[in-house]
Amino acid sequence: MIAITSDLQSLLRAFYASLIAIAALSGMARTAHAQLYVSQLGILTVSEYNAATGAAINANLITRLSTPSRLAVQGNTLLVANESGSVGKYDDATGAAINPSFITGTQFFPQGLAVQGNILFAANFGFGTVGKYDASTGEAIDADFITAGFPTALALLGNRLFVLDGTASVREYNATTGAAINANLITQLSAPSGLAAQGNTLFVANFGSSTVGKYDATTGEAINANFITGAGLPTALALLDDTLFVANQSGTVGKYDATTGEAINANFITGLQFPTGLAVKSAK
Repeated sequence: MIAITSDLQSLLRAFYASLIAIAALSGMARTAHAQLYVSQLGILTVSEYNAATGAAINANLITRLSTPSRLAVQGNTLLVANESGSVGKYDDATGAAINPSFITGTQFFPQGLAVQGNILFAANFGFGTVGKYDASTGEAIDADFITAGFPTALALLGNRLFVLDGTASVREYNATTGAAINANLITQLSAPSGLAAQGNTLFVANFGSSTVGKYDATTGEAINANFITGAGLPTALALLDDTLFVANQSGTVGKYDATTGEAINANFITGLQFPTGLAVKSAK
């Protein structure tokens, strides 16, 4: 019989602890994934998908909504704009309602949403304004923070708030004061429908021409106005690192390289019923 000394026991304990740690990390690597959320106006539902594979995690994450439009993620919560007059707040993992009437109003027709820290911006399409709200309580900081044509989508880069105006332009504002930086940053768009920002780049979906353009976020100059073509009536955009997701009225979400515009999978998700909003949550 081999005698197990105290030193050997210590080494064995350390070895087994290492094996357990490796196994735990391996399990995390297998299960960790980014989530892609898609609102579907056709079935009044928000669905959840694996952002790497496109596999459905929960096709009925949130149901029985009222005209769901744009989406935004804040921490572990999912914010849903309902064009009928409300922004709802939900648990992003279970879909359970935290407050389905988080923000409401009699003159409220919300579409675009954007979150920065504890501030939520909501585009009020029907009344031509962008409101500023407390993202924890839903209380209005300034419901008429910006007046901006017909705002349909929002994006943030630092302290710059970009507003997609349905009249064919992208406007730029100071996210703290609401002052206009450039009310005509990008013009001559074709029924613009989606907006996303990363680094110093803006991506704009054009419903009218079935294209996605790529622009310099400082100058508004086109890097490539036809960055993605043949998208199939794009309605919304979302970015995850170097991947651009494009929702299309044709019932699909396409996945593209955000640097080159090349299709990774133009039919990444199919069978959707009029997708209107996208949001992505990183696995990091």
